Amino acid sequence: MTQRVLEWATARLREGEPVALASVITAQGSVPGKPGAHMAVTESEVYGTVGGAGLELKVMNHLREILETNEGRIETYQLQKEASSSAGTPLNSLCGGILTVSMEVIQPMPHILLAGGGHCAQAIADASAPLGWTVSVLDVRPEYAAEELWPDAEECISSQPGDFLARETTESLARFSHILLLGHDWAIDEALLIGLLERTEGRPRIGCIGSRSKWQAFEKSVLDSGLSQDLLETVICPIGVSIGAESPQEIAIAVLAQIIAEIKGVEPISPTWRD
Repeated sequence: MTQRVLEWATARLREGEPVALASVITAQGSVPGKPGAHMAVTESEVYGTVGGAGLELKVMNHLREILETNEGRIETYQLQKEASSSAGTPLNSLCGGILTVSMEVIQPMPHILLAGGGHCAQAIADASAPLGWTVSVLDVRPEYAAEELWPDAEECISSQPGDFLARETTESLARFSHILLLGHDWAIDEALLIGLLERTEGRPRIGCIGSRSKWQAFEKSVLDSGLSQDLLETVICPIGVSIGAESPQEIAIAVLAQIIAEIKGVEPISPTWRD
């Protein structure tokens, strides 16, 4: 059962969904779940079991809570009809045992879609590899999205913006944690930006490389398309923390540092415009 629960959780993580995992670590007396029993939940699904009945429901609710707070915990449950809360969470049960459950939230590793396969994209991919992050690449030019150029990429997509967006939905795009607009042509980045904002709900996070004047033009196009200012403000532009980066390799470090700060909940140094 453990393997099946872990495989289920891993599959959800690959799709970009956080998973809350419960594991029974100790058990005393008569209890429905034994050490090693696991249950995993996402926002909408449940898999596995820690014993069933009232215990199952209580653990499930606690897992839903930590999905919101992103804070793990260890909980002791008393399966006794007249249990005292001093020894753990009491349950109205006749089993009579006590068990301890560890609960943790597993966040998916970043999966970055590099929209534009040029020098900066290649540097970001190279810098991502030691972190164990996943990258995919999208480019209208087949030679810049070739598997030979990106042997370690999860996906190599050669497509025009409209064709790519026509195949994607809010749900499918959630497999990416971030989409970075790094295209060689501003019109391609602009089309992707508008189409992505029409299809994203919090994930993936969209970032754009470019100057202040380029971003001002993009802002006008997005608002003219009917999208809201609030939605526009979810986009990171310019991408990368302010370290004076100039070369593709330096830009890659600045961009990944910004993503790491986001994951860790740390406020990075604000980026500055390069006109």
